[in-house]
Amino acid sequence: MKSARTAVIAWAQASPLAAVFALFFVVPLALVLVVSFWQATEYELLPAFTGQNYIDVFAGCPVTADGDLCVTFKTYLSTLKFGVLTWAITAVLGFSIAWFLAFHVQGTLMQTVLFIICTVPFWTSNVIRMISWVPLLGRNGLVNQTLVGAGLVDQPVEWLLFSDFSVVLAFVHLYTMFMIVPIFNSMMRIDRNLLEAARDNGASPWQTMVHVVLPLSRTGLIIGSIFVLALVMGDFVTVGVMGGQQIASVGKVIQVQTSYLQFPMAAANAVILLAVVLMMIAALMRLVNLRKEL
Repeated sequence: MKSARTAVIAWAQASPLAAVFALFFVVPLALVLVVSFWQATEYELLPAFTGQNYIDVFAGCPVTADGDLCVTFKTYLSTLKFGVLTWAITAVLGFSIAWFLAFHVQGTLMQTVLFIICTVPFWTSNVIRMISWVPLLGRNGLVNQTLVGAGLVDQPVEWLLFSDFSVVLAFVHLYTMFMIVPIFNSMMRIDRNLLEAARDNGASPWQTMVHVVLPLSRTGLIIGSIFVLALVMGDFVTVGVMGGQQIASVGKVIQVQTSYLQFPMAAANAVILLAVVLMMIAALMRLVNLRKEL
């Protein structure tokens, strides 16, 4: 009887959060899934079941008649490229910064101050932070003027802005903090006696980092990877602004389809993108038992 009462109380305590989760997460996703099977004309949505939207998404795949990859595959490869590059760079930066804060900064106060400084860019809008790169990387921007003035190049470098480079740069600028926070949290939970034991056994700083710190920080690294990959895969604003509306991504395709009121097609693309992201997250989750580690 007591256990049943405890279970009822636990469910009652969890029910408000469960209701919010269902209302603002499950229901919208269910609506997107339903709309992806609807038909549409130029003027209205028709709630009639069809799988044509998914067929149209993969039309001509995997290769077209001339032997090239279909548009859908090219778009996903482009998005995955941005995701992998951003993940690799943010992982290195996030681990290095978290390592410095956790093991080389003395005192909790100084760690807190430096950690807050890392969050300063988040005090402004993402769009403002992206636009701030334009006067730096543009053809007549500060970087090009410096390079030309120093005689390092004869003419302005074109690929600094509105290119894959600028898109990845903006992604790293926007999302590195999502990698720093979980890794730093994992590192702060490491028993410092383990580091002392490694040093006493003759381990170099590099060996200590690789064989002690990195394995014990794996949970934070996986959590940060999930954040970064999920955000990059669905991003369309950064690709549009920093790519000069010339670079394709899945999020950008969905945004364009929505702007043209092609809601069923956009919903089908969103469902496919969600499935791809969930498979990536599932693969990362197999590397560590987050429930056990947290």
